[in-house]
Amino acid sequence: MSFKKLMPLLLVVFTSAAHAQIKNLYAYQDLSRFYYEKQKDSLKKAWICPDAFKEKSAQKKYKELWDQRTTEVTGAIANNDYIHDKEVYDYIDGILRQLVDGNKQLIPIRPLLFIDRSPAVNAYASGGYVLSVNLGLITYATSREELALIIAHELSHNILRHIENFMLVQAEVLGSDEYKKSLNSVLDSKYGRYSRLEKVYEGYSFSRNRHQRFKESEADSMAVVLLKRCNIPFNARYFLRLDSSDRVLKQPLRRSLKEYFTAYHLPFEEAWTQKRSKGLSSRAYSFTDTTSLEDSLKTHPDCEVRYTRTKSLSTPNARWTPIPASVMEKANKMLIWNMYTSGESLTSCLYRILLIKDRGNTDPWYDFMVSNIFSGLYYADRELARFNAIGVLQKEYISKDYYALQTLFEQIPRDSLKQYCQAMQENPFWQALPPAEKDLRTLLQTLALDPDNSDKNKARAAHAFASGNNNSMYCEFAKNFDK
Repeated sequence: MSFKKLMPLLLVVFTSAAHAQIKNLYAYQDLSRFYYEKQKDSLKKAWICPDAFKEKSAQKKYKELWDQRTTEVTGAIANNDYIHDKEVYDYIDGILRQLVDGNKQLIPIRPLLFIDRSPAVNAYASGGYVLSVNLGLITYATSREELALIIAHELSHNILRHIENFMLVQAEVLGSDEYKKSLNSVLDSKYGRYSRLEKVYEGYSFSRNRHQRFKESEADSMAVVLLKRCNIPFNARYFLRLDSSDRVLKQPLRRSLKEYFTAYHLPFEEAWTQKRSKGLSSRAYSFTDTTSLEDSLKTHPDCEVRYTRTKSLSTPNARWTPIPASVMEKANKMLIWNMYTSGESLTSCLYRILLIKDRGNTDPWYDFMVSNIFSGLYYADRELARFNAIGVLQKEYISKDYYALQTLFEQIPRDSLKQYCQAMQENPFWQALPPAEKDLRTLLQTLALDPDNSDKNKARAAHAFASGNNNSMYCEFAKNFDK
C-alpha cells in the first residue's frame, strides 16, 4: 500500500481513537435550575420553621435564619451552582446509599444529594437531609473510601443537627433584650462606634473556632462509626491529605512552561514570564513553603490532631478502591469547563490542564480547552478586562510555574496573544473533535477575532450555536451572548 493511500486510513484511525476518548458530559438541561426544579419547590414546602422559642423576638430571628438557609439552597439551584451528570452522580450516590443503608436508625430519610460545580476540595451539609459534594473534592480524592469518609463526616453534621442547633444559638442571642440594648447603646453613641461595636460582637461570639472545632471533632467520631457499620474501611491518614487540599496549584509542572507552548507551535518569550517592575517589591520573591502552617484560621481542627485522634480506629490490612477512571475524567473535564464558563480564573483552568497533560493524557478535548482559554483571554483583552479574566492569585498559594504562567498572561503583548488565538484555531487537533466543539470554535472565533465586535454580531453567533446544539453543556456559555 502506498503512503498516499495509507494517510487517509491513519487519519480515520486517529480520529476514531480520539472520539472514543471524548465522552459526552452533562447536558444543558442537567443544570440545577432545570434538573432540580421540583426539589427546589419540595425544599420550600418541607423546610417550615418550627416553634422553638416562647419569646417572639427570638422566634422571629430564628425564622429569619431558617428562611435564609432555605433561600441560600434554593438560590444556589436557581443560579445553576449544581449539575447532574448521571455517571458522576450515580457514583457518589452509590457511596451515599451504602452509608444510609448501613445506618438506617441514624439516617431514616435518604438525603438529597447535589453535585456542586465548585473547584474547592470540599463537601458540605445544609441540615435537614441535604448534602452537597464539590467537583473539586471528587478530582482530589484518591479512593472511594476517602470520598466515603468526607461524605460520612457531612452526614454526621446533619445527624447531630449541628446546623439547626447553631441557628438556635444565634437566634437566642440576637433576639435577646440584652443584645439589643448593647447594640442600641453603640448606635446612640457619638464617638468610637466602630471599636465599641467590635466589643459587642466579641461578647456575643458564636463560637466560630474552639466551639466549632468541637463540633467538627464530633462529626469526625461519628463518621468513623457510620463507616464501620456499613463495612467501609477507614484510614486516618486521609485527614493528613486534607491538610494539603488547598495547595493543588502549588504542584510544579514536570516540564518547562515553554515546552507546553512550543508543542502547539506557538512562539514563546521567556521575558513574558518575568515580572517587569521599576520597584523592588517583585524583583526577587521567596516562595516560602507554607505546608507546615497550622489550621488556626479554619473551623476544622488541625489535620494532625484529627489524624492522632482517630489513628487507632484505622482499618487494618484494608484494600482501597480506586475511583473509576471514567468518573475521574468526567469530573476533571466538568471542573475545568465550569471554571472557564464562570470566568473564575483562566490561569487556573490552563494550569490544571497542564497538570493533567503531565500525567500523559492525550485527549484532544484538553487541547480544545487550551484554545478556548487563549480565545477567552484575547476576548477579555478586547473588552478591557484581561486582568479580571486572569484571576490573579497570591504567590503564597501557587507554585513558581503557576506564577510564571500568571505573569505571562499579564504581560504577553496583544498582538502575540492574537497570534496564539489564530494559530490554535488552525491546529490539527480540531479534526478529531465532535461537532459541538467545532461549533464552539466558530462562536469563539467570532467573539475574539471578528473585526465586527458589536453585541449584535456576538448575539447572532451565539444564537446560531445554541440553535444547532440545544442539548450541549456549552449552551450555558453561548446564552451569555444570545440576548
